[in-house]
Amino acid sequence: MKKDFFKACILGFLFSALSLGVQAQDPPKLPPPPPNPSANGNGVVGGAPIGSGLGILLGLGLAYGATKVIRKNSEKVISKNSEEE
Repeated sequence: MKKDFFKACILGFLFSALSLGVQAQDPPKLPPPPPNPSANGNGVVGGAPIGSGLGILLGLGLAYGATKVIRKNSEKVISKNSEEE
């Protein structure tokens, strides 16, 4: 019992001593980048459209949900058929 307590104390001391040297540092202070002359008034350059990507994401989500529903329903039909036999 005393040996376990002694080992726990030593491990706790070593962990705390080693973790003191590993502390986060602030990032260096850099000036902000100069404004871009080709920006469209609000500072955004380009601005990619999200319409087509959103449509693809919704379509894939619908396809995934449909396959889940079809598989769940087919498992119910298979289990009902096996019970009837």
